[in-house]
Amino acid sequence: MTKLYIVIPCFNEDSVLLETSKRLKEKMQKLMTENIITKDSKVIFVDDGSTDSTWELITEIHRNDKMFSGCKLSRNRGHQNALLSGLDCAKGKCDAVISMDSDLQDDIEAIDQFIKKYEEGNEIVYGVRSSRKKDSFLKSRTAKAFYKIMSLMGAEIVPNHADYRLLGSKALEALFEFNEVNLFLRGIVPLIGYKSARVYYERKERFAGESKYPVKKMISFALDGITSFSIKPLKMISSLGIIFVVVSGIMLLYSLISYFTGHSVSGWASLITSIWAIGGLQLLAIGIIGEYIGKVFLETKSRPRYIIEEFLDEDTNTKNNFV
Repeated sequence: MTKLYIVIPCFNEDSVLLETSKRLKEKMQKLMTENIITKDSKVIFVDDGSTDSTWELITEIHRNDKMFSGCKLSRNRGHQNALLSGLDCAKGKCDAVISMDSDLQDDIEAIDQFIKKYEEGNEIVYGVRSSRKKDSFLKSRTAKAFYKIMSLMGAEIVPNHADYRLLGSKALEALFEFNEVNLFLRGIVPLIGYKSARVYYERKERFAGESKYPVKKMISFALDGITSFSIKPLKMISSLGIIFVVVSGIMLLYSLISYFTGHSVSGWASLITSIWAIGGLQLLAIGIIGEYIGKVFLETKSRPRYIIEEFLDEDTNTKNNFV
């Protein structure tokens, strides 16, 4: 049997937590009855600095049922850091850990397949969406573009995989060997290496509440992923420089032809060409370089990725853990 922990990051999820805990308890009890997981398997809810009653609900759920534990971060640190803190709480306490979202969009019934793949010798099992039919047109197209761009940039990520995955104890230990502050777990986990498998599932509609990933945040997340795992944008600056030189040469030729045919204002074309070519290239180059310098700046500070204010477990009540 497998001792299983499930880690669930939460940010302002008081509208779904009770239903999520109810369904997870039913699933865990079923797996225990079938001798698939051990009786001391657990679920860890991570409160990522919520401003609603999320932590109060987690505390109540834990008080009523010791199958559920709670991890409270000192402030909002983002989904990736919240997830990592939950994995940290599970590290060394279980055979395998599954991470999933709190909104019940990840299919709980797929957990059986995750464990089966793990017992077949896979240290990492990725939950992969079988289709994107339920996504909006914009979200579907942007998601496909994201995976294609990441592939072109050389990042080893699994298409249509978010953070619904299983990590065995060896893979979990290896994950914490990666110390970067700018977390992008979808890119880090494949770098671990160990034998892996995929489980395909149909993503469901959100049970309640609103998505925490609007388009603006998704774009920011994508840019973080690209700049965290590839230096190709820096190399692209040289290529763009050549392109802009060629384009400016074409514009210069056009301005000369216009001048000699009497269809231009003296000095206007050459001035516009110079501003367009040099200014645009400089702004783009500075922006890309600045993005990387900013990440280096954050990494050199070596600040903790999160601070655990409180951890509710059956035998422990830990405060102020810095990682």
